[in-house]
Amino acid sequence: MKKSHPVRRAVLATAATVSGIVLLLSLKPASDPGSAAAAGGAVPPAAAQSPQGGAAQPIGDGTVTGDAAQTQYGAVQVRLTVSGGKIIKAEAVQAPKGGQSDQVTSNSVPRLNRATVTAQSADIDVVSGATYTSGGYKKSLQSALDKARAAGSPGASGSDGAGSAQARTVTGDVAQTQYGPVQVRITVSGGKITKAEAVQTPKGGQSDQVNSAAVPKLNQAAVAAGDAGIDAVSGATYTSAGYKQSLQSALDKAGD
Repeated sequence: MKKSHPVRRAVLATAATVSGIVLLLSLKPASDPGSAAAAGGAVPPAAAQSPQGGAAQPIGDGTVTGDAAQTQYGAVQVRLTVSGGKIIKAEAVQAPKGGQSDQVTSNSVPRLNRATVTAQSADIDVVSGATYTSGGYKKSLQSALDKARAAGSPGASGSDGAGSAQARTVTGDVAQTQYGPVQVRITVSGGKITKAEAVQTPKGGQSDQVNSAAVPKLNQAAVAAGDAGIDAVSGATYTSAGYKQSLQSALDKAGD
């Protein structure tokens, strides 16, 4: 039998080796995410980015007051001031008062206010020794943030001064009376009061009956007058005075 020439065997061996290397390279996966993308492959999950970027819905600029949160020791209500889509000020317009609550509130509320500005959300820690106040604060804070986000969404008409310049909702400062606090919130559009409501009024005992009759009249009078120059409701002198004081505060803020 005719033997193969040594040179021919060497050529065949070299060709087989080259073919094997080419085959291995063709089977090796791309380790660079950029190479995979360029080749039309899928980018590994670790390198992929969310189209939304994880960004939260923006909040509208202005002042927004959350709903009052009732706690075992009293109501807590938070008001935020937003500028450039960020919370620049947080304050409690209502907090538990009387007895030991005064000390707890004076210690915890400033901390909660600062924590809110730092966190830019309602994800803040409870202040030690003020569990109920902290819980109420966070609940009202979340309500305020929800309102601010609604005002910051496209097509929103505004809330507490946020969003649209044509319609603003502004909450006046709390006015203290002999029978309890009174606080008024107004909606202003086109330079006129289109809605007035009392978010706080004296409660308990005869106050409930007095305010159920007086507050609707005061609300109507505020809209009709367009200012705080309204008459006191007979039998509700203290509530009327507190209402007018808070109403004037709201009007001052609306004019800023």
